[in-house]
Amino acid sequence: MTHSEDKIAIIGLGYVGLPLAVEFAKKFFVVGFDINKQRIRELNSGVDKTLEVDNDNLSSVLTNDLNADKGLYITDSLEALSVTNIYIVTVPTPTDALNKPVFTPLVKASEAVGNAMSKGDIVIYESTVYPGATEDICIPVVEKASGLIFNKDFYAGYSPERINPGDKHHTVTKILKVTSGSTPEIAKKIDDLYKTVITAGTHLAPSIKVAEAAKVIENSQRDINIAFVNELSKIFRLLDIDTKAVLEAAGTKWNFLKFSPGLVGGHCIGVDPYYLAQKAIESGYNPEIILAGRKMNDSMGSYVSTETVKMMINKGATIKGSNALVLGITFKENCPDIRNSRVIDIIEELQSYHVNVDVYDPWASKEEVNHEYGLELKSSTTELKPNYDAIILAVSHKEFLEISLDNLKSDKCVIFDVKSLLPHDTVDARL
Repeated sequence: MTHSEDKIAIIGLGYVGLPLAVEFAKKFFVVGFDINKQRIRELNSGVDKTLEVDNDNLSSVLTNDLNADKGLYITDSLEALSVTNIYIVTVPTPTDALNKPVFTPLVKASEAVGNAMSKGDIVIYESTVYPGATEDICIPVVEKASGLIFNKDFYAGYSPERINPGDKHHTVTKILKVTSGSTPEIAKKIDDLYKTVITAGTHLAPSIKVAEAAKVIENSQRDINIAFVNELSKIFRLLDIDTKAVLEAAGTKWNFLKFSPGLVGGHCIGVDPYYLAQKAIESGYNPEIILAGRKMNDSMGSYVSTETVKMMINKGATIKGSNALVLGITFKENCPDIRNSRVIDIIEELQSYHVNVDVYDPWASKEEVNHEYGLELKSSTTELKPNYDAIILAVSHKEFLEISLDNLKSDKCVIFDVKSLLPHDTVDARL
């Protein structure tokens, strides 16, 4: 059983770590650790710029007392980790420019845990990895840093994150949690720990590898299904058929899986399949369907731009020096997260035709977008031009429904609605 004297460390206070830390802090003492000093300052002032945690909710659990019985102590000091006995790692697991897994954040987090760990402690990983990564990559790092022996002096578990950024209905406590542990006893303890905050319940997997595999195929399955409807949208465009209307008709069958075409970015669906593919390749198997899905979805930004340019030419526009407006840069609607946004593919493809591109997104941080993509976001609709030759609605933020495109478009303007947000008869194309 989970003991009330357990003290928890959450390593990584992003979209995954912070909501979990806040919930645990209502019942346990939690040290929230992150290397981003600006992030630490903001959180300690009661502000979460990711908007995943309500500021009042965050402020209600904050504490400055390392000896408190419960509450959230937020810090960038590794020394504070030494007062805890359960470590939960929620750092990013990105890919590089060649789509190879990057384990650097996990390795550094594992070193930090190892340096703070004592006998009997438990480390739980939530970051998405391929099956076997926890025990093959992370645990040896912890052993080396701590000098302790796995499953004798310390133990491990894996409980994959299922955070859906921007979703205020499926929050961390309302999503069923898969858990696992390195021994049956530790697995039970970890499962009991999560049950204290996860009201949706838990599913105890038989092994760490099973839990790792379950997570990575969740997003791979979605990726492949979206790739299928993306391919359909390309076919139906050639046949002059409205893809949305087709999907609505097909969706009347009880067992039809409802997916929509679009850009596939973010830190999960657009990344996780590469982890599984990498492990498959290392094991001697070429994962054709997984990589085909990735190839299709990664092509959609370029496809949208190319089709837009074709329509502009058909309307008599001069492409070089023309002006285009892209609405949205975050990876999904009503969310400030810009990580791995595939909207950048649309923008860069248009720029390759020497089109002048303005980008407006009321949810995104101008500083983060400039740092990540080298773009200067327009601050408000008042900075937008009155005669764009093309307007691409790339993200379905609710605010875009309030914008009058008639005041922004030229007489021959092409409007491409990637998200099918606008009325069909007001746009030239949609996926």
